[in-house]
Amino acid sequence: MNDTITPEEVKQRLDAGEKLNLIDVREPEEVQQLHIPGVKNVPLSELAERHTDIPQSGEIILVCRSGARSSRAQQYLQSIGYQGLRNMTGGMLAWEQLD
Repeated sequence: MNDTITPEEVKQRLDAGEKLNLIDVREPEEVQQLHIPGVKNVPLSELAERHTDIPQSGEIILVCRSGARSSRAQQYLQSIGYQGLRNMTGGMLAWEQLD
């Protein structure tokens, strides 16, 4: 499986009614301002303590503002045995540009 996914792909799949496992690793105040419907917020700063809030199997799409924090989250989760992780390229900055 490709370890990245575009915002366009995420939107198409959500629009098609697919239930995605979306984890937003931004801080709660950032998520309140703009978020993808159905996203679960597990801030990068709390990931070590809260990684058990994230399912360990299936596809997991990680989201942040630009793709940098979600990339770090992806590396950390992979290092402790998670699989099926995908980083949304461009993050919420790119998501905002979608129609």
